[in-house]
Amino acid sequence: MSREGIVVGIDASRNRSGGAIAHVRGLLFSADPRDFGINRVHLWASPLLAERLDERPWLTAHVPSELRGPLWQQLWWQWSVLPRCIAELGCDVLFSTDAGTACSIGNLVALSQDMLSFEPQEVQRYGLSVARLRLEVLKRVQTRSLRRAKVAVFLSEYARRRICEVIGRRAATAVIPHGVDDSFRSVQQGRRPWPQGEPIRCLYVSNAAPYKHQWHVVEAAGRLQSEGVRLRLLLVGGGQGWAMKRLQAAVQHWDPGHQFVSLMDFVPNSLVPELLADADLFIFASSCENLPVTLLEAMASGIAICSSNRGPMPEVLGPDGCYFDPEQPVSIAQAIRSMVQNTEYRERCSADAMERAAKFRWSECAAATWQTLVTASRGTVG
Repeated sequence: MSREGIVVGIDASRNRSGGAIAHVRGLLFSADPRDFGINRVHLWASPLLAERLDERPWLTAHVPSELRGPLWQQLWWQWSVLPRCIAELGCDVLFSTDAGTACSIGNLVALSQDMLSFEPQEVQRYGLSVARLRLEVLKRVQTRSLRRAKVAVFLSEYARRRICEVIGRRAATAVIPHGVDDSFRSVQQGRRPWPQGEPIRCLYVSNAAPYKHQWHVVEAAGRLQSEGVRLRLLLVGGGQGWAMKRLQAAVQHWDPGHQFVSLMDFVPNSLVPELLADADLFIFASSCENLPVTLLEAMASGIAICSSNRGPMPEVLGPDGCYFDPEQPVSIAQAIRSMVQNTEYRERCSADAMERAAKFRWSECAAATWQTLVTASRGTVG
C-alpha cells in the first residue's frame, strides 16, 4: 500500500454508453473517496467519458491514444500496457467497471454489468449469428475475469446467484446496485392526473432486442384495444436487425392505421423524465437484466408499472408489483387491464415502487464501492 494512503486505479476504458458514463460519474462524485482513506484515484477513460468528468484534487484522468482505436487495440492496451501503468503509479487495487477486461493483475475488483451471456435461453434467441458468437466470446472473457478477481461485484442478488452458479465462483462477492438520478424522483410533482374518459398513455423505453419483447407488448395493446380498453402505446428506443423488423411487423398487423402505437428512436436519458411525466402506465417487458435501471427510474417517478416476471425484476420491484410473462401477450394484457381498472391497486403499487426506489441512491453506491476497494487493497476480504 502507498505510504501516502490508498491509491485506486479505475479502468473505465470501455465505458461509452450513457448508462456506463452515468455509473462512473455517480461513483466519482457522489461520495468523497478521501473519507474512506483513499488519497488518489487514477482513471483510464475514453475521450467521450473524460470530457464528462469534473475536476477533483484527488482525481487524475488518463486518456491513452489506444482507446481511440478499434476494439482489438483497446484490448491489447488493457492486456499489455495497463498493468505497467498500474505498477508505475503505485495503485494498490484496480477496479474494472467492465468484467470483460483483458487486464491481469492480482488485486482486481471486477464489476459485472452484463447478464445476457450467462442466460443460455436468452443467448439461443440469437440463433447462428455474429451476435451469438460475440456473446459466447464475451462469456468466456467475463468468466475468466470474474474468477480471478479478488472481489466480484454484481448489481443485484439475482445476478450474483445466477452468474456464480455458471462460473463456479465461491470467493468474495458483493452486491452494489446503481443509483437513480434525482431528476426522476421529481417527476411525481409534475405528473398529469390519471385520465378520465381519455386513452391510457402507456410507455416502454428500451431498444428493440430479442429479449425485450416489444412485439408481444404491441399484440397485448391490440387485444386490449379490440376489447374496448382505450390506450396509446409509445415505444421509445429504436433498434435494428430482426428484432426491429419483428416489432414493425407487429405494429403493421395490430395497428395498420397507426391509431394507437407510436415508435420513437433513441432519446438521451435526460429526456426520459419528461416522457414519464406525460405517461400514465410504464411497461417493462425484458426477460434478461443484471439490474433493470430503466425500471428503477420509472419506480422513482411514481408512475404505475406493469413488469416482466423474469430475472431480477421481482427482486427490484418487490412482492407488491404487477407482473406478467413477457412472452405471453395475453398475460401482458391481463396485467395492464388489472392496473387500469383497479384504482386502489394501482395507487398502492405506485407508492410501494417509489418507496423501494428511494433506497437506490448514488451516494450509497459510491460509498459501498469505495469501501469494497479499500477492503480489497488491504487484503482483508473474506
